[in-house]
Amino acid sequence: QVQLVESGGGLVQAEGSLRLSCAVSGRTFSSYAMGWFRQAPGQEREFVAAITGSGGSTLYADSVKGRFTISRDNAKNTVYLQMNSLKPEDTAVYYCAANERVTRSGREYDYWGQGTQVTVSS
Repeated sequence: QVQLVESGGGLVQAEGSLRLSCAVSGRTFSSYAMGWFRQAPGQEREFVAAITGSGGSTLYADSVKGRFTISRDNAKNTVYLQMNSLKPEDTAVYYCAANERVTRSGREYDYWGQGTQVTVSS
């Protein structure tokens, strides 16, 4: 069983930065593509970013491209989301997820963390 635990959320002012982390249990972390998703109150969950198992390829939502960076450290079984130039509309609960292949579709991810709240004040 794969378990994911997010951390690093919090309250930040607009134009500030946060780095989210997602620690993953299991010995086969490098075989999983990892994704970050977010859900704001009253809205559907949306794709943010994803990275292949090797870290060699990434995907981003248009809304975060150029501001957010996804990365991973396979030696530490951890995936990161560096968020810069944050905007109030980035406020949401952020979730990490694991899947066999990299995809923007949340429905295809097999394992999910519990989420971490990110609040950006104007």
